[in-house]
Amino acid sequence: MKILVLNAGSSSQKSRLYEIDDTLPVAAPQPLWEADADWTKDTAELAISTGTGHKLKQEVAADSRPAVIEQMLKTLWSGATKVIEGPHDIAMVGHRVVHGGPDYRESVRITQKVKDDIKRYALFAPLHNPVNLEGIEAVEQVLGTRTPQVAAFDTTFHKTLPLETVVYPGPYEWYEQGIRRYGFHGTSHQYCVERIGQILGEDVRPLRIINCHLGNGCSLAAIRNGESIDTTMGFTPLEGVMMGSRSGTIDPSILIYLQREKGYSPEQFDQILNKQSGLKGISGVSNDLRQLHTAVAAGNTRAKLALDIYTYRLRYFIGAMIAVLGGVDVLSFTGGVGEHDDLIRAEVCRGFAFLNLKLDAEQNKQSPADTVISPKDSAVRVLIVRTEEDWEIAKECWKLR
Repeated sequence: MKILVLNAGSSSQKSRLYEIDDTLPVAAPQPLWEADADWTKDTAELAISTGTGHKLKQEVAADSRPAVIEQMLKTLWSGATKVIEGPHDIAMVGHRVVHGGPDYRESVRITQKVKDDIKRYALFAPLHNPVNLEGIEAVEQVLGTRTPQVAAFDTTFHKTLPLETVVYPGPYEWYEQGIRRYGFHGTSHQYCVERIGQILGEDVRPLRIINCHLGNGCSLAAIRNGESIDTTMGFTPLEGVMMGSRSGTIDPSILIYLQREKGYSPEQFDQILNKQSGLKGISGVSNDLRQLHTAVAAGNTRAKLALDIYTYRLRYFIGAMIAVLGGVDVLSFTGGVGEHDDLIRAEVCRGFAFLNLKLDAEQNKQSPADTVISPKDSAVRVLIVRTEEDWEIAKECWKLR
């Protein structure tokens, strides 16, 4: 069966087409077709490639997500990137949905009620759920309503969080109103746990694992018995470690002060905390670590401060996860930064030398995906794992076929 996966961003759309037979492969297979779209207000840049080596790059006029998705999907059954005969060849479509609220603890087939709930939980994730829903409705327009669609929620992996982790220390009524720790990046964390077991050739259940998903958004997960027992993101994807343009955890009284003394509005807070903070806010340069490394090399002191805060906060939260787990057996790095930035990995790991955690400097510098980068005499095994969120979503679809 052929499964299409859509992973939506605010101004981007990543899509993959997989073919799965009667049994799931151990490792992620090469997609039959891959498409990435990034767009401005009026145009979209499409990059298409197929498993047979055909590639296409084009700019299309599009001012909405449905228009971009329609243009993108047409390349599946037409032109040089054709891999299927038509829409009828797609058996299922899977979507990454960021927030499932308190009700969704597993991936589900999408119904009108599910769509209504995704819309309702946009109150919790206003930057993410609306675009996830747009992708679902766009597929209905292009493929029709008879093609089954599945929602894979980022929050479901963290359904195993204990109550003392879930409940915030405010009034208990908050928890009763759905204000609680949900956790995010669950699709990535779930995939990485399974992949770590494959790489090590071991059962992951006895292992105390800290998985670091580091991209523009960042979160850590403490994993025991193969399950999440703590994570840094909370009620929304804003909490936790410092990120590309998000602040991560700060003293909430700062917001009270700014509202009372400076007249800040909720809309200003939303913009500042999500778009103007983190690496971008401190450095004044960029949320892209590659540009910050260049700026540091050129003597930019604010860029250096941004990197120092970033690595400090990562060590701070990893230390908390070690305490929660009662130790650590595996420290893994994934995501765009986690997989490719050897300097960040080295600086983070340096803070845990007291645990006899060591890196193989040459292996770390090469940044090989899906491998161990610590020497044999390290008390903690350190891994780079290439996350495959799209494949994890395809697997969820296959299970619900």
